[in-house]
Amino acid sequence: MTHILISFSERNKLFAIIIVAAIFHCKGYAQDITDSTKKLPFIIANEKKLSPEDLANKKEGTYVTAVPQLSSDPVNGFGYGAEGMLFFNGKRTDPLFDYSPYRAKLSLLAFNTTKSQNEIVLGLDLPYIFKSKWRVRMEGTYENDPNMVYFGITEKSLATLVNQQTGLSYNNYNNYNNSLSENYKNYNRYTEKNNVMLDVSAERSFFKSKMRGLFGLRYANMGIFSFGGNSLLQNDFNSGNILGLGRTTVTMIQTGLVYDTRDLESDPNKGIFAEVTNELSLKALGSGYTFNKTFAQVKFYQRLFPSVFKKLVFAIRGGIAGISGNAPVYEYMEEWSSEGGVYDVVGGRFTLRGYKQSRFVANYLDFINTELRARFAQFSLLKQHLALSAVPFFDIGGVGNNFSHLGNIGNYRYAEGLGLRIAWNVNTVLRFDYAVSKEDQQFFFSFGHVF
Repeated sequence: MTHILISFSERNKLFAIIIVAAIFHCKGYAQDITDSTKKLPFIIANEKKLSPEDLANKKEGTYVTAVPQLSSDPVNGFGYGAEGMLFFNGKRTDPLFDYSPYRAKLSLLAFNTTKSQNEIVLGLDLPYIFKSKWRVRMEGTYENDPNMVYFGITEKSLATLVNQQTGLSYNNYNNYNNSLSENYKNYNRYTEKNNVMLDVSAERSFFKSKMRGLFGLRYANMGIFSFGGNSLLQNDFNSGNILGLGRTTVTMIQTGLVYDTRDLESDPNKGIFAEVTNELSLKALGSGYTFNKTFAQVKFYQRLFPSVFKKLVFAIRGGIAGISGNAPVYEYMEEWSSEGGVYDVVGGRFTLRGYKQSRFVANYLDFINTELRARFAQFSLLKQHLALSAVPFFDIGGVGNNFSHLGNIGNYRYAEGLGLRIAWNVNTVLRFDYAVSKEDQQFFFSFGHVF
């Protein structure tokens, strides 16, 4: 199996994205102290303060938000479950109330589908823990998913869908999938069984909370198995093109640098979020593989025409990533962010919403997401504040076997769509997205913005 290593100069290009954004936006940071900072346990930049509207709608004390988790997808079937969050906001007299989305958040997700996908996720987030510059995050996951899809881990995944038995090509995913005979019906599918993952990270703020350094640990025990019949995943494994079938363990050290001037993490009005993260897996740490992953992304938010529109926000994100070494196949399909994973790349609900999850995969990837978040209504119902926004969006993403291939126009695919956002008590955002591409149409419902 051939592996492409990220050279020192190429890795510097990833870091340059963050450095340029930070230098450009950091100018004059020493002059932005406000009167409120005198009451704070340490200085926090004025840009980090919530907008007057969000601050007025933010609830005091402890409260719960919970909704049914429903979905429908031709791969996973009809999904059902529940997702809830317990927030600890504290009182308005707390000076950190104006500068943090919450003082603590405990989240729980329980989900199942008619095609036997199920997962349980428990998370804890503690910004400014004990009124310090530290933030601690923890997340534990248990999952089974017999509906995973695989199209390869090279630029060959960019090719048109072809029935390997008949040789016929298909521009539509459903038509392609329906054309597969019994022996080929699981050609692009595999199953994950009894996966267990644990992530723990700590972040330290500096430069008035505009920047954070972070360190984390990840443990994952994964079961990856092919189905009977003709299987692309099994064929690639037998040929030595991929690693990671069967039960494997990965232990990783995670490091990162974050630049963040958003006014509200869960639903920003303005600001920049930029980060570089790195994951290093070593057999010396008890991992089954030695490899390295680097991910960089920049998110930009700008409120438009505030004197005309209640809330109209232009949002754009760009991401780029590379992997080197002997990584198991599942590590090609997700990137680690300080705010949670970017999964199933490139494709699916996190990056290229009009294509199936992990539709395009290779050693290197990049993507851009753009959204226009237009609030058109807000009201209170049963003492709960709700704000509704329409969100047209456009996604583009590509992959390459080599870093230089990311500039090839032919390596990119795009999708577009329309979404609805419901901001519930400021911090909880319900997301509904309908996306289309030349190959597929997909509908998603989940918590939180894509970015």
